[in-house]
Amino acid sequence: MSKTTPPLRLLAQDAEDLAVLSAALQDAVAKIGDIHWDAQARTLTLACNRFRWEAGGKTGERVRSALQLGDVTGVQARNLKRDAKGAIVELLSISFEPGEAPGGTVLLTFAGGGDLRVGVDCLDVVLADVSEPWATPRRPGHAD
Repeated sequence: MSKTTPPLRLLAQDAEDLAVLSAALQDAVAKIGDIHWDAQARTLTLACNRFRWEAGGKTGERVRSALQLGDVTGVQARNLKRDAKGAIVELLSISFEPGEAPGGTVLLTFAGGGDLRVGVDCLDVVLADVSEPWATPRRPGHAD
């Protein structure tokens, strides 16, 4: 990994923790086929190319990362082409909508209006960088 910033290994167990993961994953890109719900294991896993905001620099770096949600009770997709496994999605944010404590819904919001609503018995979310970073000429931009 980069000598200046170590790989991320983060755990979220409450909404404040989840906000940190959301910031780290802003502008991550993934293929629809890299989102996997295992109903038997009660996990949702998203493999993505995360922009390393923490690395700074004028251009930037990306790194392969994995996000896994545990204690998943169900997943609903809206405006995502589930039949197009190669379709690319860009993650904008992750948030938590409390339900019956300690459960609720984790909302993954993607550019273009798509989202995943993930029902959870409790917040048990892990983010880990799984590759060496690489330089990218494209730094994500946002309209003010």
